[in-house]
Amino acid sequence: MAMNTAYLNLTAQAGGNAITYLGLVDDTGTEITGGGYARQAVTWTSPVNGLIRPSADKVFAIPASATVAGWRGYSAASGGTDYGGKDLPQQPYATAGTYTLLAASTGIDHDAS
Repeated sequence: MAMNTAYLNLTAQAGGNAITYLGLVDDTGTEITGGGYARQAVTWTSPVNGLIRPSADKVFAIPASATVAGWRGYSAASGGTDYGGKDLPQQPYATAGTYTLLAASTGIDHDAS
């Protein structure tokens, strides 16, 4: 039997409390650095059927020659625990720019099926 919605929401809320920053990684899974890049503080929506999303879009400064290829959840602004995340379509930057991680397209799904 799969876990019920109350359990999934509790698990999602606990996970959201642990992940307080979002960051971006390149195509090797290494966090992007330089050029004003910094992890962004995150708060999460209330869980719905075990799914949480950032409560707002996150805009990151991206240095020239970087490639955005995924996002990761972290426990701190630097260092801390990397809880993993999700790959994104690769987006190379020939020059410095910004990348917007859309809250509506970003989420953590706690699915017990």
